Amino acid sequence: MTVAEFLEQHCFTRELPLPVREAVAQHSRMQEYPAGTWLFREGSPAAEFHLVVTGRVAISMHAPGAGEQVVDTVEACETVGWSWLMPPYRWFFDARAVTDVTAVTVDAEALRARAEADPAVGYALLRQVNTVMLARLQAARVRLADMYGVAS
Repeated sequence: MTVAEFLEQHCFTRELPLPVREAVAQHSRMQEYPAGTWLFREGSPAAEFHLVVTGRVAISMHAPGAGEQVVDTVEACETVGWSWLMPPYRWFFDARAVTDVTAVTVDAEALRARAEADPAVGYALLRQVNTVMLARLQAARVRLADMYGVAS
């Protein structure tokens, strides 16, 4: 299957207008990440983002005295990373393949330049990223309520 065919089916891209999906495809490649591989580390440049096709990715942060703490997991048809779209374009978390992962890896710097040059592309991508951010923030709220015993 080609990158373009995966993008037609992936939850992040399938609703994008065709010209925007084609722009994403032009800056993407299929990539395999064996279990245990870091997709990115906190503080590193957010030069790529990942559309998970198969597998599971742990999103984690380092907690002093506690080490790596998983704060979320991402699976097939989900997106890893949104820091690529907003300054300072650095990752705020770590992402590690929990299982073998196949992903469409997107050159975020090239896509961001394309989005800045073409407002229609930029707006469509921003809407999709905001949808991901909203879902993750709502999930974090539920987890915090569960952790502290507060009704959501």
